[in-house]
Amino acid sequence: MQDLIQRLMAEGLNEQQAYKAIEVIKNFTKEKFPLFGGAIDKLFDKYSPKNEEDYLD
Repeated sequence: MQDLIQRLMAEGLNEQQAYKAIEVIKNFTKEKFPLFGGAIDKLFDKYSPKNEEDYLD
């Protein structure tokens, strides 16, 4: 996940915006592929910050 955050930041987003973009992508993917919702959650949760403070570091 950190690689993706760094890539988004290299494209001009700050860290908080990068995490928000990933959240939007996660939610969009779950809407388009509801049968895979649990797997998508596990994938993104495995690589996401464990608490809100990590978003703001």
